[in-house]
Order: sequence, then structure tokens, then C-alpha cells
Amino acid sequence: MNLSTLSAPIGVFDSGLGGLSVYQHLQAQLPYERVIYFADTLNVPYGNRSAQDIVRLTELAVSWLVHAGCKLIVIACNSASAYALERVRTLYPAVPIVGLVPALKPAVLASQNKQVAVLATRATLEGELLARVINEYATPHAVKVIKYFDADLVPWVEAGMPTDAPPAKRLREMLNVWTGQGVDFLVLGCTHYPFFRPFLEQEIFHKNYNLRIVDSGKAIADRVVSLLKQHKMMNRNSSDIVARIEAYSIEDVVHRPAKVHTDLQAPALQFYYTDISHEAETLQQKVKQLLTGSTNF
Repeated sequence: MNLSTLSAPIGVFDSGLGGLSVYQHLQAQLPYERVIYFADTLNVPYGNRSAQDIVRLTELAVSWLVHAGCKLIVIACNSASAYALERVRTLYPAVPIVGLVPALKPAVLASQNKQVAVLATRATLEGELLARVINEYATPHAVKVIKYFDADLVPWVEAGMPTDAPPAKRLREMLNVWTGQGVDFLVLGCTHYPFFRPFLEQEIFHKNYNLRIVDSGKAIADRVVSLLKQHKMMNRNSSDIVARIEAYSIEDVVHRPAKVHTDLQAPALQFYYTDISHEAETLQQKVKQLLTGSTNF
């Protein structure tokens, strides 16, 4: 494997900022890798869109990341993975593409009460990937899977997660409902949701609920590490990385390429977004806030 491939970036795609929760796990396990992050902020959230629309938008984003020279791509969006993962793998067989599925399997296997709740977008809850996991693991183990959807959760995360907002109130109510139903595991099935995990865990602690929370972030990072090793693409040169975030708007996803850095001052994270009405500096600050966990619950 040549040096240019080793230093090529990893691509991460999500409809918005939620995939940054996956990026945190990647950064922890792969500190010498650069990441190009594609946030389709113009069309967020994907969970309320049709399957056809999700496939089209995912194809555009993955194509853009492939042409930006990414050596591996993570679809850090459960909705996009549910409907478009196999499609983009077919389109780009030479590039390893990792998708997300809610971490239902470990929850099912660990549940003592045989009651598990999945909090996800409508597209994920109705998608084939989740149905397959339920059929292969939950059903044989006689575990009941309770699905829950709230269209306001993704916008709530992107707005900074104020604790007095209606979504926060509904989450408190649902924790009480799930506990009353005997649910002992809550699966966070959207990459936006781990950002309010501290909020949920604080409520669980104060109310003394018997409820544990799981998400897919670490498992995805483990898979990426495995693939990079398998294909001998892991970058171990720390001199290539600068602890900096750069944000850019994209006016035309199809024709405007990424500003891929080839010098030794390459930033650790290049963040691209599609809603050009947003100021790059403002989004850059929001990204930093989410990554540093500066939101207080």
C-alpha cells in the first residue's frame, strides 16, 4: 500500500451533526487518521423522508466522498444505512463502506426482563436492517422490542438540547413508561442520540430506574479499525495530523470537490455542510461544542 493511500482521509457521512458521535469513537481509536465529514444539513433529518429520497441523497454524499479520495467511508446515519447501504456498496466495490444498525443484538443478549426499547427515526424503525436483527436475535430469544420515534429529537440535538424543551419532557415521560413496562435496555438507534445520553443517564440515576443504555458508536469504530488493518491502510504517522477543525459550505454537491489537504498541516477534521445559509464559523463552534461535551444537563 503506497504512502498516499495510508494518509488518505476516512469519510464520514450523516444528514447532520449526529455522526460526530461516531467520529468521537473513531478519533479515540484512530488518533492519526484524518476525517472528511459530510453533513447534509440542507436535508436533515433523513428519518422523515421517503426511501427513494434517502437512497438518492446517500448516493450523492458517498459519491462526493469517494471522489474526495477517502480510503474508507462510514455512513454514520442509521436511516441512510437502512435504505442505501447495499446500494452504495454495489456502486463503489473498491471502497470499504461501513453502515450502522441499532445496537439491538447486545441489548437482546443481555436483557434479563426480555423487554428492550429502541429509540430511532421512523426510517430506521421501518427499515430492513432493524427487521433483520429483530428476526435473527430478538425473536429467537423471546425478547419484546418496543419501538419509539420522536421527530423532534434530531432538531433538539442540533439546537443544543435545552432541558426545558418539549422533547426533553417527553424523554423523561418515556423513561418512566419504559421502566413501568419492565424495559431494562434502551438502544439509541440514531447517531444524534448519544449526545443526549448524559441527560438520560442523569434522569435514570435520579429516579433509580433499572435501565441501561447502549449505542453503536464503539462497535462501528472497532469495525473501521479491523477493515483498515485488513486492507493495510492504517495511518500511523502522527506528523500528518493537526488538532484543528475546518468547516466549508458546499454549494453544489455534484461538482464541487473537497479541499483535500496534502501538506503536513492537514486538519484532523474537515467538516463540510450543504446548507449554505449557515455561517462556517458558527457551525464550526457548534461542532466543537458537541465534541467537547460542553452542553450542560
